[in-house]
Amino acid sequence: MFRIETEKELLSAFRSRDRKHVELPKGTQLPLFVRDYLAWVDPYGVRVFLVFTAPGGKRPTGIAFRRDQQGDKVLAPRVCDWCRASGASDQVGLLTTDVDSKRRVGVNLCLDLRCNERLEAEMNRAGRSVVDENKHLIERMSRFASEALGMEFS
Repeated sequence: MFRIETEKELLSAFRSRDRKHVELPKGTQLPLFVRDYLAWVDPYGVRVFLVFTAPGGKRPTGIAFRRDQQGDKVLAPRVCDWCRASGASDQVGLLTTDVDSKRRVGVNLCLDLRCNERLEAEMNRAGRSVVDENKHLIERMSRFASEALGMEFS
């Protein structure tokens, strides 16, 4: 669990290259108390924003993703690389982000990044606790940020 006091603090979680794209959802009230992570889709449905605290990290980390607009329209099932939920191409698809000015990386994820809700529903159906699954989810997010984007956590 972590707390974000101000809009400035929230924006500082993102890399400088991403800050210009961040648009908070209407009606966002600060401070925010975040249980696992914070995710939202911009009003146009083009960008998806993620804020989490890496295991052992002291500050929130933000990633701004773009939805793949070139995706196929076939409703074949896909699997989210982070929560392992399956869904059609309108639910799970490629989210990309800039590594630098010349390179982008992508990962197949739930397009709304509501992985924690899907995990919680699955664990409730199974009669199990979601705590360990959410921990693994945050670890996968951190690994992506570290390995694919070269982000460091302090």
